[in-house]
Amino acid sequence: MAQESIREIKEVTANPAPLGLLGFGMTTVLLNLANAGVIQLGSMILAMGIFYGGMAQIVAGVMEWKKNNTFGMVAFASYGFFWLTLVFLIVAPSFTHMTIPKETLQGEIAYFIMWGIFTFCMFIGTLKLTRALQVVFLSLTVLFFMLAVTKATGNAMLGKITGIEGIFCGASAIYAAVAQILNEVYGKVVLSLG
Repeated sequence: MAQESIREIKEVTANPAPLGLLGFGMTTVLLNLANAGVIQLGSMILAMGIFYGGMAQIVAGVMEWKKNNTFGMVAFASYGFFWLTLVFLIVAPSFTHMTIPKETLQGEIAYFIMWGIFTFCMFIGTLKLTRALQVVFLSLTVLFFMLAVTKATGNAMLGKITGIEGIFCGASAIYAAVAQILNEVYGKVVLSLG
């Protein structure tokens, strides 16, 4: 009788979450520096939105799919496409060869509300994950609703406060990414994820 051999397959792919979190976090901080009135919205932020906030997060989402992480795949791919749509909404009306009208105020408000609802649903998923991710998703939920209210009211002071909240949100994602990187590199908890 032949003896059966059992092979164990070991996961050898890298953790894509820090890439996605950094793409999201750094782009969010930069955009919200503009929202807070510290810098102007320009090509640097739009380029970050396309390439790091957008494409890098989509790559991270595909990598999470490969790791069988549905939450990570949906989060990174969705927010990657969020950044691409946001940049398109900002620049599309300025294309001289296209006749795309600027989005209506009601459309912009609905856009941020829908992203706020989606993010709140994702926040519920983080209740089974780390405190660091809970902070990222809860502060992002608040940010989307604050953006909707800011658009609806046109209140400049609220816009600055929204920008500050967005900087906090982005910084929390950067923290979560750096904590994952350093904890893995050093093989111990260097920065707590909670």
